[in-house]
Amino acid sequence: MSILVNKDTKVLVQGLTGKTGTFHTEQALAYHGTRMVAGIHPKKGGETWTAGEGAGEATGKELPIFAAVGEAKEATGANASVIYVPPAGAGAAIIEAIDAEIPLIVCITEGIPVMDMVKVKARLEKSKSRLIGPNCPGVLTPEECKIGIMPGSIFKKGNVGILSRSGTLTYEAVFQTTNEGLGQTTAVGIGGDPVKGTEFIDVLEMFLADDETRSMIMIGEIGGSAEEDAAQFLKDEAKKGRSKPIVGFIAGRTAPPGRTMGHAGAVISGGKGGADDKIAAMEDAGIRVSPSPAQLGKTLAEVLKG
Repeated sequence: MSILVNKDTKVLVQGLTGKTGTFHTEQALAYHGTRMVAGIHPKKGGETWTAGEGAGEATGKELPIFAAVGEAKEATGANASVIYVPPAGAGAAIIEAIDAEIPLIVCITEGIPVMDMVKVKARLEKSKSRLIGPNCPGVLTPEECKIGIMPGSIFKKGNVGILSRSGTLTYEAVFQTTNEGLGQTTAVGIGGDPVKGTEFIDVLEMFLADDETRSMIMIGEIGGSAEEDAAQFLKDEAKKGRSKPIVGFIAGRTAPPGRTMGHAGAVISGGKGGADDKIAAMEDAGIRVSPSPAQLGKTLAEVLKG
């Protein structure tokens, strides 16, 4: 099993014809033949996109371009969409995918205005869609499906579920669990923006319910209360007899209060969102907190050995 995506996931690309969309679509096609089925561009409906050499064995593969997401879904049976649309239009692109009832929407775009995401969040709550992101590296199930910008070469099929607010630290956790011989079921980058589609608790619930996910790595950041909320969720679930070994890490421990550190959501304000509080909450929930990002894999291996 995996969560969110597998070898049968059919993916639309909103923003395919641009440089970023083209590059990452070719990378996805090259990764165990991820099923990219069509592109969306409001002014290029009816045209065809052809994969270049970055697609490996899929070089030369043609994908139809549709003017609208709903039209593309009806024609291809797509059940996921990935968005590489620039910030000014990304919110509208997400809403178009929601209105088309795409089950899984992954938005990679960084810098979407917060008010646009507030509108998206309101629309999501009444919808049949799940949004991963924005400002995230995407979702990858090893040897089956790659949606987003994660480097597929470091993944190995295994039994660790990885969830993270940080893109680069997602890769670090993946690389280390591969090197430890553990591998991954699925890696999910939820994104670092203050308003986003999917939170830690949503992904933890999926990993707890997935039989093949035997342990987890959760990487948080300063700012907000998502990590504390997740820790409380894990404590409550443990009381019901649902728990799995989990290693955690909080990025931004040395950040000065009030300073934005990379991610829009990584701000300590009003005495809340600091690393120490998050680490204390995680440890109280039975999460082993890694002393540094360089030791995530080794820390998990130690936990599993008991």
